[in-house]
Amino acid sequence: MADAGHTASIPRRSPAARLAMSLPAALMSFLFSSAPAHADLKLCNRMSYVIEAAIGIDDKAATATRGWFRIDPATCRVVVQGALTADRVLLNARALGVYGASPIPQNGTDTLCVAQDNFVIAAARQCRSGQTPAQFTQITPTQTDDGNLVAYLAEDSEYDDEQARLAGIQRLLVIAGYDAAPIDGVDGPKTQGALSAFLKSRGLGSDIVQSPNFFATMVDAVQKPSPSGLTWCNDTPHKVMAAVATDDGKMVTSRGWYRIDPGKCLHPDVSGTPKQIYSFAEAVDGDNRAIRIKDKPLNWGGAVLLCTRESKFEINEQGDCASRGTAAVGFTTVDMTSGGKTLRFAMP
Repeated sequence: MADAGHTASIPRRSPAARLAMSLPAALMSFLFSSAPAHADLKLCNRMSYVIEAAIGIDDKAATATRGWFRIDPATCRVVVQGALTADRVLLNARALGVYGASPIPQNGTDTLCVAQDNFVIAAARQCRSGQTPAQFTQITPTQTDDGNLVAYLAEDSEYDDEQARLAGIQRLLVIAGYDAAPIDGVDGPKTQGALSAFLKSRGLGSDIVQSPNFFATMVDAVQKPSPSGLTWCNDTPHKVMAAVATDDGKMVTSRGWYRIDPGKCLHPDVSGTPKQIYSFAEAVDGDNRAIRIKDKPLNWGGAVLLCTRESKFEINEQGDCASRGTAAVGFTTVDMTSGGKTLRFAMP
């Protein structure tokens, strides 16, 4: 049942026209107009996810990219300062790895190069080592009254700033193991109870909720071991990509990929009370190729074959994976009888 009422007070911005891009878990859109670009360009996040954005500047024969710009829900960030004279401005956005398979990255008309960490790429149409291709979409930002330019990222829920911030808090509470569902941007006793429990467990005062760093605090919390639910911890020097699967007694759903950086932990968002949980994880290099040790892939799985894809996925039909264009991977069964389980990924 949805909670009732609202709490956080964040100024609302006026609506504008929408350029929509279809995403199964979250509809990402960019609000736009035909105003000429001549001032600072800001990206504003009205999604319930902390996102990282990359921009592409297409100017005559040259195309450059740079990123990642981290933007919390209900906040904006300047990504280009001063006069913008490019022929086209393009955008790619991704959710942090803590969110796993949601939202799936957008489709776009241009394929440009990005890197895993912060980057500036001068010639972005020919990827080199450490760079990967990504889909970018052209945007035409809105011109505001102060002469600046702004582009909005939004979901199909069409949150305003206040709702996006609260939904973002709810989403991270659920990942951290607290019952703040449904994720709807609507406040009430259930959400407040989950938030209070989260703050108490970490010795935090209620005033931190309005702090500009609160989302960073929450993201850090879901990357540490937890006494409840499933936790993955990466004890290797490599990036680890992980997938989780749940059996609710009617169907088995596999979901991935979750990115776990070296030295970090992460809680996959397992909702409800599944009868069984399964896990698979694999170490990868900067080009997302499997790490091999003595010619064997460095991975952590088991004998239960379930379907996956190379890109982010959520699959409800298992068995005969190849006929549906998916790949069968061996997952391990996770014993959750004690109420919580931490799987540590270490070097052999």
